[in-house]
Amino acid sequence: MPEQSPTVSTLVDIRRAEPANLVRAHGLDLALLHPWPGLATPFRGAWCVLRPGDRTDVHQHRERELFVAMSGRGEVLLDGERHELAAGDLMLLPADHDHHVHNPFDEDFAYYAIWWDRVLAEDYLAEVPA
Repeated sequence: MPEQSPTVSTLVDIRRAEPANLVRAHGLDLALLHPWPGLATPFRGAWCVLRPGDRTDVHQHRERELFVAMSGRGEVLLDGERHELAAGDLMLLPADHDHHVHNPFDEDFAYYAIWWDRVLAEDYLAEVPA
């Protein structure tokens, strides 16, 4: 009997958006993409939800960061400049600049934040077999 091809369920691992699993931290509700058992990546990320009126902590970090706006609208303040984002927008933030995200609107603003730098890439390459 010929060997059967694996089904899709054995080839992919899906993490569902589960609002009940969000935790409150840094001024918003979030779920980290890592740790994810068996997944090694050269980046880190989080699903982020700002409720109306939420404002994240002002911060900066060594990593570059990409925001992928999923639903609603929000504002990113980068070095004092205000940038509005809406569902479908992408925003690339530079490393080492003060920023925070604010939701002055009447609906939730949900986005994915993905960050990376050379250190994360080198750690990833050290973990993954050649």
